[in-house]
Amino acid sequence: MSRNHPQASSSAPSRWEEQRGFDTLGRPLRDVTFCVVDLETTGGSAAAGSKITEVGAVKVRGGEVLGEFQTLVNPDEAIPAFISVLTGITDAMVVQAPRIDTVLPAFLEFARGCVLVAHNAPFDVGFLQHYARELGRPWPGFEVLDTARLARRVITKDDAPNCKLSSLARLFGAATTPDHRALHDARATVDVLHGLMARLGNLGVHTLEDLQEFSSRVTEAQRRKRHLAEGLPHAPGVYLFTDDAARVLYVGTSKDLRTRVRSYFTASETRSRMGEMIGIATAVRAVECATPLEARVRELRLIAQHKPRYNRRSRFPEKTHYVKLTREPWPRLSLVNKVLADDATYLGPFGSRRTAERCLDALHETFPLRQCTGRLPREPSRSPCVLAEMGRCLSPCDGSVDPATYDAVVTRVRTTLVADPTPVVEHLTARMAGFAADERFEEAGAHRDRLAALVRGASRTQRLVALTRCPELVAAHRGTDGRWAVHVVRHGRLAAAGVIPPGQDAHAYVASLRAGAETVRPAPGPVPAASAEESEAVLSWLETPGVRLVDVDGEWSCPVAGAARHLWIGEAGEQARAAAAPFEDARSLSPQHRPAR
Repeated sequence: MSRNHPQASSSAPSRWEEQRGFDTLGRPLRDVTFCVVDLETTGGSAAAGSKITEVGAVKVRGGEVLGEFQTLVNPDEAIPAFISVLTGITDAMVVQAPRIDTVLPAFLEFARGCVLVAHNAPFDVGFLQHYARELGRPWPGFEVLDTARLARRVITKDDAPNCKLSSLARLFGAATTPDHRALHDARATVDVLHGLMARLGNLGVHTLEDLQEFSSRVTEAQRRKRHLAEGLPHAPGVYLFTDDAARVLYVGTSKDLRTRVRSYFTASETRSRMGEMIGIATAVRAVECATPLEARVRELRLIAQHKPRYNRRSRFPEKTHYVKLTREPWPRLSLVNKVLADDATYLGPFGSRRTAERCLDALHETFPLRQCTGRLPREPSRSPCVLAEMGRCLSPCDGSVDPATYDAVVTRVRTTLVADPTPVVEHLTARMAGFAADERFEEAGAHRDRLAALVRGASRTQRLVALTRCPELVAAHRGTDGRWAVHVVRHGRLAAAGVIPPGQDAHAYVASLRAGAETVRPAPGPVPAASAEESEAVLSWLETPGVRLVDVDGEWSCPVAGAARHLWIGEAGEQARAAAAPFEDARSLSPQHRPAR
């Protein structure tokens, strides 16, 4: 399982070496023992059930290899075919191999006292930590170094097209070509580590502490801007970074405004785009809030209002898509960007047109509604389309169906959208099973994605509609400090927030808060009187354990047979994609060109 190499005695420093200066304090890299590890697995997530199939590690110090560790691992399940193609590891190879409960203790003993190194360390170390927890073994306090993260700070596009292991191995002339076998990849990572160290040595990085801090080094621009946090309160709220023209650059929220803003000027802030933003910012404004929910809602509204260039999410809440079941003599399904007060049935909002199209495809796959555009008269006289000839449309355009029969299908579609998606779930599940039985896995996956889009979209709509149709809802939650936070929600929009002061009559305070709350008018259809993201933040708070309803005007409920009970389909799809993600681009590539994790 392990092969040890003799340690080279010539690498030991002289006892009487010259006294070191302050710039060399710390653990010199030449004296640190690294354990470079790589895993092969059946998928991309241990939490999703993926198993380890091979462990490879190389112990190295001062440029000398001290030992190697390699073993296959019996995963106690069949290895997916595309994983076998990628790694060359088959079921026959692992059937006699030890299981992880034997391999993990041996590896931990091999790596004891070392600094763990991996290329994309969260993947490999995450798997090891997961199985340590599963086996009830304490995880040693390993220091961890990620060569992928380090390379992203050192390697430029002129050096290599990306920071994959295969690209870096070519750049540094690694003696071993990575090929998705654990020991080979670990050996290649050793050469990459040494190559990175050589480059960083020219930048004054000579100790392990220097190496660990390199990727999170504070720039001079960050240090100079520390005064921007002075004067901010130690209170919950929203902060806004602005430039010299008072343009909002970034909006964030925190339970402690001053402490959070100060963190942008320390080594704890490692995001490169934030470093760029700090270099431009000239001021920070703060908006104190009574509760964390109010802060979250204000943050969303300010991002939507100012669309800050350094906020990646929530900038364009208006860019949404809906699936619409029209109200006309011969109703049809269509994609729209707005909800109108036209008594039609809407599903959404969807954050992307692609997701909305998948949902639409799921409905068309199940129900033979017409797919032609435009309005049809009550007695149309057109020629049938190709879909009609294929039996996928009832063909009202040529009089093939009477209004009563067509309306019955429309009613089933409307019920699917607002109450119970079971017909679509059953139909597409059967189709997926048929495709899988015929080994047409890509088509099965496409149907799974369509079904997941419908289930998630319907569940989201039903939750939003349940809150939106309540003219007013008042709820309270007792915090860890014993004080009650109260929120007034009207048609899905946060209208007021406050914390009951100590000693004040609770009923009087709530009545006062309601009296001063924002007046909110309902929006058309399922749309809340706020962005969907704001209403979902409110819903998340309302569903927090310990929240008590003070008063509800209207009815707050979701359908018993609603889409929420089918959400597992979307979760299963996400797990399947996560498991395939590290390998899907490599299935058709030759071993020497396969991308590394």
